Amino acid sequence: MGMMNIRSIPDEVHNALKARAKQNHRSAEDEVRAILEEATRPECRLKMGDALTDLSRKVGVANEDVAIFEQVQGKTPAEPMRFE
Repeated sequence: MGMMNIRSIPDEVHNALKARAKQNHRSAEDEVRAILEEATRPECRLKMGDALTDLSRKVGVANEDVAIFEQVQGKTPAEPMRFE
């Protein structure tokens, strides 16, 4: 994990940060991490699992379809045809 030092934070910002951390039952350092994560990972980002679930529902994938994949899992695939 990366590390970062931030110098020369104005006192009023530092005090507000400590107050916010206390309200959220976190240390000031944990609060800064939470703020940075929230700022860099917005909620509107594409979440792959949700997108795949939505796509599966739209095309009508059912539990029975998934069961077929589980049955063949671990088996050796057939050799492709050769036209030589």
